[in-house]
Amino acid sequence: MKIKTNDRVKILSGKDKGKEGKVIQVFPVREKLVVEGVNIMKKHLRTPLAASKAQLLCPKCNRPARVGYKIEAGVKKRVCQKCKEVID
Repeated sequence: MKIKTNDRVKILSGKDKGKEGKVIQVFPVREKLVVEGVNIMKKHLRTPLAASKAQLLCPKCNRPARVGYKIEAGVKKRVCQKCKEVID
């Protein structure tokens, strides 16, 4: 999965479209995320959101961007496709 815990994401579709938040929990097998302040069912209950409905916000350029991968010294790292900076 290209999104990890503590990443900032922007919601692309659904009732919370346009909101931004921090990823609290990731379920890679189910391809779902729990995002802070998004998809709240009751006052304190957050439900998982499909990972395809969220896009990573690049910490360098602060824009939603697709994520690519680059291998440096045998280590796989995430790369922002807009500014080409390493995210990890």
